[in-house]
Amino acid sequence: MDPNYSWPPAAQAWTGLPESDRTAMVAAGAAAWERIFHGRATYNKQWRLARPPVLTADAFRELNEVCDRIAQLILEACRRRARTAGELRRLLDVPSGETRLLDEDEPLHDGLLAAYRPDVLFSGGVPCIVEYNIDSSLGGGFDADTVIHRYADLYRERGLLDGLPARPAPSLLDQRFVAIRDTLGLPEGARVALLMDFDAEYPGLDDPETFIRILSPLVDQARRFGIDLVIAPVSTAGLDEGKRLVVGGAPVDALFRLFVPNRVTPSAGLDAVAGALAAGTLPMFVSTAAWLLSNKLNYAWLWADLPLLPGSDQALIRRYVPHTVALTADQLDRALAGQADLVAKPAGGSAGHGVLIGREMSAVAWEDGVRAAIDAGGNILQRYHEADRAPMDFVQIETGETVTAEVPYSLAPYLFGRTASGALARVGYPGCEEVLNLARGVLLTGVLLTT
Repeated sequence: MDPNYSWPPAAQAWTGLPESDRTAMVAAGAAAWERIFHGRATYNKQWRLARPPVLTADAFRELNEVCDRIAQLILEACRRRARTAGELRRLLDVPSGETRLLDEDEPLHDGLLAAYRPDVLFSGGVPCIVEYNIDSSLGGGFDADTVIHRYADLYRERGLLDGLPARPAPSLLDQRFVAIRDTLGLPEGARVALLMDFDAEYPGLDDPETFIRILSPLVDQARRFGIDLVIAPVSTAGLDEGKRLVVGGAPVDALFRLFVPNRVTPSAGLDAVAGALAAGTLPMFVSTAAWLLSNKLNYAWLWADLPLLPGSDQALIRRYVPHTVALTADQLDRALAGQADLVAKPAGGSAGHGVLIGREMSAVAWEDGVRAAIDAGGNILQRYHEADRAPMDFVQIETGETVTAEVPYSLAPYLFGRTASGALARVGYPGCEEVLNLARGVLLTGVLLTT
């Protein structure tokens, strides 16, 4: 990991491939877009990607090393202020009970970094880690892995990868199963429940049977790692006489939690999970204490602690983490004066909800929003970084026309057991807004790596 690493231009890995191969890859993707994106989550009714983003393997490795170190620094910043999950919750001003299944006496241990996915945009050619998702409930992984491997299969069928120094990023789903098995110390054939909240907001969750059927390939994939996976709504879980969690008619040995602990819908099934955890009969990947590490106030702590850190860590934070402070009354004058260069965000928010981008608002609307955020509490003020744009190729669903457009994008590398794997790319589309999230029609894919 080099704090002064020279990041290659965004399009370099793609344009470095022979033109004839690039033309053939776009044509193949445009012709097979229905196959590539079948069953994948999106709200976009107009566009599909005709190819995946391409990165150099060296740059991807460097990015993962940076992200791993920043995650460690976040945990260290929390440990300087709190010993337990309960102490951290109170410091973050998270209401009691909001983070479900939280053991307030749990120490802030290294195991809380079993799963994380930073959200990274490139600004001025340099990665900017705008937020950190530290938890097992990391969305987009199935979509990213499925799409990139469908692209790779398509290219192999057409001989497009023959002799070409390109490959899909390592399977993040494989690495997650390795982390689940190794972190929990599971025996061969352990029965593990993958529980989801089907009352949450995500495309397809309104039809649980179909959604579970779409996820069914995960069962075979888990089996390769010695895991007997059962997928079910969290609301259907129960307890047996021995306080063991029962899912799908039988007890399970462990839980893979794929629901967000502060937004999960209350149910008898969730109560059953709480009962098994309290009885000590349910190893869980991962503890909901990890969710507290995702709070964006931790970014303000990174900056506040700069004088305490070695020079190499200071350099990483200054280069890759946007300057962040808690949005309190003493920041009002700065917020109003620096509107064009600032963003206000809920510290515990996600999916772009409640985000105020100063340069996109009138002075009156910005001031009203900032004052309301200060009154409400629990918000941060962060330096604005404009997302770079890169050329991508798209197919228009209605006409089949292929279009190249400069669009914003972001990357979200997944690290499980502190081991890098694949990444989710959120790619804008022709004419899109700058905020990149699923609800605004962003297109999801994995990434192709070149050596």
